[in-house]
Amino acid sequence: MASSLSAAVAAVAAATRPIKSRAGIKTVLSLAPRFQSLRRLSLFARPQPLRPNPSLSIRCFSALSPQLKSTLDTVVNSHKVLLFMKGTKDFPQCGFSNTVVQILKSLNVPFETMNILENETLRQGLKEYSSWPTFPQLYIDGEFFGGCDITVEAYKNGQLQELIEKAMCS
Repeated sequence: MASSLSAAVAAVAAATRPIKSRAGIKTVLSLAPRFQSLRRLSLFARPQPLRPNPSLSIRCFSALSPQLKSTLDTVVNSHKVLLFMKGTKDFPQCGFSNTVVQILKSLNVPFETMNILENETLRQGLKEYSSWPTFPQLYIDGEFFGGCDITVEAYKNGQLQELIEKAMCS
């Protein structure tokens, strides 16, 4: 049985490639009845689609509680430049975080950092707060600016410097 099954699988694999000889066509045709039985077996083996169960209630979990949102609003709006990152500005624990820290240091801009590795609730809540799934997350003048790639691109084309200068003057 195992050898006929492996022959059938091999024939299916061969059937996906062009058949160049009459002998190959005969082999595929001779195995066709076996394919039909395999097809019937696979129909029975397929999982049935899930049907809604009205007796079950589904709760959506949000890491961004109203209290956390309020706290984040306060923190973000109280700093001109704020970086939520993995690690600290003196000891970044992620290459992307380190890149953004080095960019901000090169601009001689005062900035604050928050280590998201210290609090899992903060980490998950920030993803919802900013609608951005990764870290670091840079906030300028109370607004989410972006992650590492956006910051690097804006630094290269001069937009980051302009935005930070405006934020420092406001």
